[in-house]
Amino acid sequence: MSKIPSKSEILDWIEQNPTLTAKRDIAKAFGIKGAARIDLKRVLKELEAEGHLEKRKRSYQDPDRLPPVSVLLVTGPDSDGDLFAKPMEWHGEGKEPIVLLIPRESDPALGEGDRILARLTLVKGEDHHYEARLIRRIGSNPRKVLGIFRKAAEGGRIVPIDKGTDREWRVGADHTHGAKDGELVEAEQAGPKARMGSPRARIVERLGDPSEPRAVSLIAIHQHGIPDDFPDDVIAQADAAKPQGLKGREDLRDLPLVTIDPSDARDHDDACYAHADENPKNEGGHVLWVAIADVAAYVTPGSALDREARKRGNSTYFPDRVVPMLPDRLSGDLCSLHEGVPRACIAVRMVLDAKGNKIGHTFHRGLMRSPASLHYEEVQDAIDGNPNDRTGPLLEPVLKPLYAAYDALKTARAERQPLELDLPERRIELGEDGKVKSVNFRERLDAHRLIEEFMVLANVAAAETLIKKKTPLLFRIHEEPSPEKLESLRETAQAAGFTLAKGQVLQTAHLNRLLDQAAGTNDAELINLSTLRSMTQAYYGPAHIGHFGLALRSYAHFTSPIRRYADLIVHRALITAHGWGKDGLTPEEIEGLEQTGAHISDTERRSMVAERDTTDRYLAAFLSERVGNEFTGRISGIARFGAFVKLDETGADGLVPMRSLGREYFHHDAEAQTLMGADTGMTIGLGQRVTVRLAEAVPVTGGIALELLEIEDQKVKQGGGGGRRSPAGRSKPRGKAVKAKRKKDKIKRKVTRTRR
Repeated sequence: MSKIPSKSEILDWIEQNPTLTAKRDIAKAFGIKGAARIDLKRVLKELEAEGHLEKRKRSYQDPDRLPPVSVLLVTGPDSDGDLFAKPMEWHGEGKEPIVLLIPRESDPALGEGDRILARLTLVKGEDHHYEARLIRRIGSNPRKVLGIFRKAAEGGRIVPIDKGTDREWRVGADHTHGAKDGELVEAEQAGPKARMGSPRARIVERLGDPSEPRAVSLIAIHQHGIPDDFPDDVIAQADAAKPQGLKGREDLRDLPLVTIDPSDARDHDDACYAHADENPKNEGGHVLWVAIADVAAYVTPGSALDREARKRGNSTYFPDRVVPMLPDRLSGDLCSLHEGVPRACIAVRMVLDAKGNKIGHTFHRGLMRSPASLHYEEVQDAIDGNPNDRTGPLLEPVLKPLYAAYDALKTARAERQPLELDLPERRIELGEDGKVKSVNFRERLDAHRLIEEFMVLANVAAAETLIKKKTPLLFRIHEEPSPEKLESLRETAQAAGFTLAKGQVLQTAHLNRLLDQAAGTNDAELINLSTLRSMTQAYYGPAHIGHFGLALRSYAHFTSPIRRYADLIVHRALITAHGWGKDGLTPEEIEGLEQTGAHISDTERRSMVAERDTTDRYLAAFLSERVGNEFTGRISGIARFGAFVKLDETGADGLVPMRSLGREYFHHDAEAQTLMGADTGMTIGLGQRVTVRLAEAVPVTGGIALELLEIEDQKVKQGGGGGRRSPAGRSKPRGKAVKAKRKKDKIKRKVTRTRR
């Protein structure tokens, strides 16, 4: 056993090696191994008690957690047949944890020596520390198949639903997973690829009826051509990746950078920490750190991982699954800032004055270790006076300083006046059976706003640094509304009794004044929706145009490189600008920035459409058992074939078809966004309050059909299915009178459509 160094020797070594102060670094320097580490720990504790190491106290905390996604080595079954494994990455000083594998019926057989990627759950009160579920075996990348199972005498076959393929897969009798004929199933290739005949597959999940909720996201993935299967070379490269060490990096492990995410988040790509600025010249100021996972260290330009990430452009999120931009080995493990695990990062240190203005910032490529992975609700509860066991110790040293910095930023935000839309976000909650359990609107907490504001500021810092250093990058661009859309918004505002001034250079402050006028009125949702629809689509490009909605001159996406390729490009640009390594932007990437920006803007829109279609199908499935029920809502859209209604309870959009409005002819005014009855003069327009009956909900298509019962508390006369008749079939005198009235007072009709 190596001799334990004296206290003076330890202090001398730390003074000479200020960036290597962790216990393991000291143990390595003095050749201390095994049980001798316990004695070393005792000496370090004594030094802390004597005050010599007070400022470095955090360096000796034992990172004794495994990442939620980890690479394991199967050690074999015990005498009871239970299968155990050990971690391939362990940073703790204590005994290596024991991991019990919990196999599923569809999992392939595993044996001693197999390396696997698994999702871990910490357990207590057992003879093991973690339970693991297999994601896949390292070195294997079985092809995924989605299709309809057709039962046969011996097993069966899978008919794929993929567009453009008619190849079927054979399923052996022992690989059916109990699937029934006609069920939608997910399967993977079983055995080597066959040269002749149908390939063989193993069913890994039964999704039931193709129209059931559990199937809809997979259908959307295939329908919109979203890549959800990683090529072999991509998986091999991800599996070969090793954790980044301290070499060439700043040691940020002493900074208590916490992650704050949704409670069900699987990856953590941003962390933050704040404290009061000790500079007397900046009284009342703050220092804010934002650390982002260093994905560029693993996904290098031109590599297989890079090509696949660019192809996908971004991760796609559904209520029941995520299609990631990067394989699990990176997105859920090495590139995720998990609690208690050293992780590579690119961090920005920002100095704020008392009013929240950023007065300076610097970027750092470092190694961090987050003391806690928190979620929004528990952080907000702690600030509101209800801390739990996790947030209690962090309340004073970490959480309150974060909120103090956020309070300052709110002052700067109020001065900047970004667009303040008030549109609640829908959240679909699924049960264990994959069916919709409830549809709620997400509560907006200060904890959400805090993280959003910190990320915006970090994105601004990234753009400003790269502009200053004359390094090409991809900006996040949001142009101001077109004159036509602005005029349409102005007319809608006038019809509701509000004002949007003309003849001035449009600023977000002008739109916010309109939103403030409408706040608290019956027309608030109408004005918010109309303002949103007047906006242009944001996109990525190398041109320095600015971000209209955020009221920012320089803006780039930097804070989510695990799920957005644009952020990875910005990270590489920062690496090049600071000379941090050879994994920065290449000349070829710089030359192709415009094409890359256009491509990832397209993939972003593709994901948005797929996510929206899936949400529509889930909502239709949820409402399908309530056909015949009455609901309240607002008119959210007008078309020549009917009116769209957004239901209050779920936020679902349904169609009131023209045929259900009665036998009279309805004139569609596309400019005014109204439908007007030729005989009755009834006007249907955006924002009107309505009561409707659910006539039909089709989960397969996401279609919802409604019958209009009341509009602005006035009963609607139900017609006899005549629908939209030809103008020639209506009463001419009354039709002419209505037409004359429409021409005479257009603005009055707009007021009528929003208020009776």
